[in-house]
Amino acid sequence: MFQSFTASTRPSDGPPRLAALRAELVARGLAGFLVPRSDAHQGEYVSPQDERLAWLTGFTGSAGFCVVLPDVAGVFIDGRYRLQVRDQVALSDFTPVDWPETSTADWLRGHAAEGAVIGFDAWLHTPDEIAKIEAGLNGTGITLRAVDDNPLDAVWSDRPAGTSGTVREHPLALAGVTAAQKRASLATELKRAGVAATVITLADSIAWLMNWRGADIIRNPVVQGFAILHDDARLDLFIAPEKVSHIPEETGVTRHSPEGFESALKALNGTTRYDAATAPVAVQRALANGVAGADPCLMAKAVKNSAELDGMRAAHRRDGAAMVEFLAWYDAQDLETLTEIDMAKALEGFRAATGDLRDLSFDTISSTGPNAAVIHYRVTEDTNRRLQNGDLFLLDSGGQYPDGTTDITRTLPVGPVAEDRKDAYTRVLQGMIAVSRARFPRGVAGGHLDALARYPLWLAGLDYDHGTGHGVGAALSVHEGPVRLSRISLLALEPGMILSNEPGYYRAGGWGIRIENLVVVREAAALGDNRRMLDFETITLCPIDTRLIAAGALSGDEIAWLDAYHARVLAEIAPLVSDNAKAWLIKACAPLTSS
Repeated sequence: MFQSFTASTRPSDGPPRLAALRAELVARGLAGFLVPRSDAHQGEYVSPQDERLAWLTGFTGSAGFCVVLPDVAGVFIDGRYRLQVRDQVALSDFTPVDWPETSTADWLRGHAAEGAVIGFDAWLHTPDEIAKIEAGLNGTGITLRAVDDNPLDAVWSDRPAGTSGTVREHPLALAGVTAAQKRASLATELKRAGVAATVITLADSIAWLMNWRGADIIRNPVVQGFAILHDDARLDLFIAPEKVSHIPEETGVTRHSPEGFESALKALNGTTRYDAATAPVAVQRALANGVAGADPCLMAKAVKNSAELDGMRAAHRRDGAAMVEFLAWYDAQDLETLTEIDMAKALEGFRAATGDLRDLSFDTISSTGPNAAVIHYRVTEDTNRRLQNGDLFLLDSGGQYPDGTTDITRTLPVGPVAEDRKDAYTRVLQGMIAVSRARFPRGVAGGHLDALARYPLWLAGLDYDHGTGHGVGAALSVHEGPVRLSRISLLALEPGMILSNEPGYYRAGGWGIRIENLVVVREAAALGDNRRMLDFETITLCPIDTRLIAAGALSGDEIAWLDAYHARVLAEIAPLVSDNAKAWLIKACAPLTSS
């Protein structure tokens, strides 16, 4: 159950692997190659056999890619990973590139030779991604070429075998709607749009559509496969038979070998939709009458029904109790004798003690001191740091339970903490409270609300290099599209969507702060002229540390929100924890108005 704390690839492994890949590219007549962190299903996590980017470069972040040219190899990373990448790759051979500030096309314009042919694996890139690069290269003579077999795989001599987990049924009591009903509803949409069929390649979409959960990918209860949904609600499912042999085949669902997927695509005659943002280029190329359009499962999956919301609330109460047991334990320890790994193991133990933990929802981010400034830090035996007096300890973690997926971050003091850290912590908390209290009209998108979380930091000239929140699946992927709280998101929020609310602040080489709760979009109570409005229900139930709040900095409304939140936490979690944890919880939830 516990995560591994050993680094899988070291920086010194990268240069010889890069040399081998370059030799293979020369043999194939290619001047370069794109190495993404993706598989044919475009999920955030990939199986060990698809960790091509990590194998080549050493970089293990959840997003990024490498562009290999004869004399330079750029590793493209966003703001979450700009510290991490420099610790993980051999800077003698790999060059970190700030992305998306620098686009792939612009970088190729500056580094690739005129007329260079850059290869890519058509199963690992989406049509939108490739089209954007090609548009940026227009007029340069630099071209992209899809390859039939991946040259990196040819030099990866010890590539692991693929993973294959067994599917389990997701009960109707938790799913809320049968798989047949979901197919029928989506098929109606296809008919209305004049589309004969749609291709589904996302693993979590298939899991949602079939009311299945799987174990093909660590931390994500999904099953990998492909599907073609027809406008009469028939579903052709391309999946290894041993994964689903124990579940009776449902009427209208026909199972096929995954090897037959491409041939089936080529045989389709009617207009067929594919998602240009998530499907592989290989799908687009195989369709005779393909039209681009969003995966129909995306929005249906993002808007949770009442059964899914009830399951998520139950999972968060259970997870909140485990967090409280951990936090009570934390405050009773001699912290300077403990390490980041000790903390991660202890928390995982409290979650496992619930008896319902199936997996973590992501590798626990257990970080202290300068490690906490690495936004998506992953502790290993090599980086494991002992807690030190005056540090901040940032703990971002979550669990996968039968009824829900959790994601929570708390920042804790290790002894007395300097005032600059308290000031930043308070500003982060104010931003989190502002989002929690937000009330907004229908049609407002995550991009409109993102500034609420940043405003207190902006007043002090501070900011953070990640979105304020991501969508979360119901007993599915902890990072679920398409909804986000991010300045680049224009998707209107709808009741039933679940998002994280997690502003932060990170001082490179020093410390990091993040506070995170999950929230559900809901209809707001009537107010004023009774215009229909939305607001958020917070479903994470765990105290927010008040020892780090700068004295006198919170407004009366902010204090009132925090006191009300803590009163609710106490009422819902106290009956679920041990006597020692309950005594700790009562103190942790004491109202600020009485202090």
